[in-house]
Amino acid sequence: MAINYKPYYLLLLILALVVNVIGINNGFFADDPGLYASLAKNMVYRRDVLQLFTYGQDWLDKPHFPFWAAYVSFKLFGISVWAYRLPALLFFLLSCVYVYLFTRRFYTKEIALTAVLIVMTTQHIILSNVDVRAEPYLMAFIIGSIYHIARLHARFSVKHMVLAALLTACAIMTKGIFVIAAIYGSLLGQLIFEGQFLQLFKAKWWLLYLLTFIFTLPEFYALYIQFDMHPEKLVFDRHNVSGIRWFLWDSQFGRFANTGPIKHAPGSVFFFLHTMLWAFAPWCLLFYLAVFYKLKSIWQKVKLPEYYTLSGGLLLLALFSLSKFQLPFYPNILYPLFAIVTAPLCYAALSARGHVLRQISLLAYAILLPLAIIALYILSKPAGSLLLVVDTVLFGSMVILLYIKVKQARLRLFMFTCCAVLFANFYLSTVFFKTVAHYNGEISAAEYINQNTTANTPVYTIRLSNNVFQFYCNRPVAFVPAEGFASTHTPTGALFFVNQASMDMLVQKHAAFTVVKAFENYPHENILPAFINSATRYKVLDKAYLISK
Repeated sequence: MAINYKPYYLLLLILALVVNVIGINNGFFADDPGLYASLAKNMVYRRDVLQLFTYGQDWLDKPHFPFWAAYVSFKLFGISVWAYRLPALLFFLLSCVYVYLFTRRFYTKEIALTAVLIVMTTQHIILSNVDVRAEPYLMAFIIGSIYHIARLHARFSVKHMVLAALLTACAIMTKGIFVIAAIYGSLLGQLIFEGQFLQLFKAKWWLLYLLTFIFTLPEFYALYIQFDMHPEKLVFDRHNVSGIRWFLWDSQFGRFANTGPIKHAPGSVFFFLHTMLWAFAPWCLLFYLAVFYKLKSIWQKVKLPEYYTLSGGLLLLALFSLSKFQLPFYPNILYPLFAIVTAPLCYAALSARGHVLRQISLLAYAILLPLAIIALYILSKPAGSLLLVVDTVLFGSMVILLYIKVKQARLRLFMFTCCAVLFANFYLSTVFFKTVAHYNGEISAAEYINQNTTANTPVYTIRLSNNVFQFYCNRPVAFVPAEGFASTHTPTGALFFVNQASMDMLVQKHAAFTVVKAFENYPHENILPAFINSATRYKVLDKAYLISK
C-alpha cells in the first residue's frame, strides 16, 4: 500500500467508528431490543443470571450469552439504553479486529484495511449497532473462531485451540448450534479444496469439538435448572418442556422448517439475494461479482489465497435461504466473511467489462445513498437542519480531500463509496431514528410512570409484545392478559399499559377502566412512506394509553 494513503484509511476508520457508535443512546424503536434488554434487566432485579424471565414468566427462546453480556454492563454502569448497547458495540469492534487479523494473514495490508472498512460501512451492520440484537456478538464469534481455526490448521497451538473452542462455544450460546455451519463449514471447505479432507479426523479437531462442548456447558446447566428440572412448568402452552431439547433441536430445526411455536411467514430461496441489495449495501453487487470470479477460479483450478470465508459464508447463506423462517438481519453474521471475499476485488486488475461492472456497482450506491438522505430530509421536515449541515460539511470535506490527494482511481472510488454510506447513516442515527423513537408511545408511557408515580405503584401490560415499555419502566412490569383484565385481581392504584389494539379490545368487551394518560404512538416497526412524509404522518399514528381500574 502506498504510504501516503495510510492517513486516509485512518480517517475513514475513525469516521466509521464515530458513525457506528453515535447512536448508542438513541431510544428503542423495535420490540426485540426492548425484550433482550428487559431480560438482562430482570437478571439484575432477580439477582439470577441463569434463568430468563419476562413479565415475571419463564422465557425460552434464545440462549443466554447476549443477556449475560448486557447484565455485566448493567451491573457496571447501571440500567440504561447505552449500557445495553455497549457490550454489543465492543464485540462489533472485536469482529473488526479479527477481520483485519484474518485478512492480513492471507492478503495484503491494503486489502485487510479495505475489508475492515467494508464491515464498518455495511448498511445493516450500522443499523444493527443501533437496533441491537444478537448479531454484533455473533459477528465477532464467527470470524474469531474461523481465524483461530485457520491458525490451528497451519500449526498446532494451545492458545489457538482454546480460543477457537471458546469463541465457537460463545457463538453457540448466543444463537444455537446452527452457527457451526459457518465455523466448521469454513474448515471443511478449506480442507476439501486443499485436497486434505481426511485431516478433518485428526486428533486436534476432535479435541476442538470436545473443548467447545465443555465451554458450552454453562448454557446446558442454565436451561436444565430452569426447565428440565421443572416439568410442571407451562411453556408454549404445554408441560414437560425440555430446555436442552429446545436448545439443541426445536429452536433450530423448528425454525428451519417453520414448524415450531414461533412462526414466521414462509420465505423464498431468493429472499436474501435481494434483501442483501440494501442490507449489504453498498457492497452487495461487488460481492456478487467477487463470488463469480472466485468460483470461476476454482472451476479453472486456480488456487485461491484461502477458502475459509467463501466456504463458511456461502454454506450458511444457503441454509438461511432454504429455511422457511427468514428475517433480513440473519446474514449480518456473515458480512465479515463476505467483506473478506469482496475486498480483493476492489483493487484487482479486471477485464474492461469487469472494470465497468465494478465501477457501476460502487457508483450506484455512492450516488443513490446521499440522494435518499436528501429526499428523506425534504419529506420528513425535521425540527432543525444543523446536523444535516454538519453531516454535509464533514463528509463533503472528506470527499474533496480524497479527490485531491488520492490518485489511484479504484481506491478513490472505494473511499467515495465509504463516505456515501457514512454520510447516510450519520443522518439516520442523529436525526431520523430519534424521530422514530420520539413517536414510540411505550417510551413516553414509561417515562411518565417513572416521573409521576411512586416506586411502589404496580405496573402491568396486557400484551407480551410491549417490551420497550417493560425496559424503560424503572421497576418490574407484570402481565395480565387482555382477556382477563376485568376478572384478574390487581392492587388498588395499579397502572396498565395498553396500545390502541388492546384499547379497542377492552372497549369492545365493555371493560371498566379509567384513562390516566394518552400518548402519541407509531405502532409499526417497518418505516412506512406515510410516516416519512411529515404531511401524511398523522395517518399512521395512533395512541398508547396508561389506564387504571
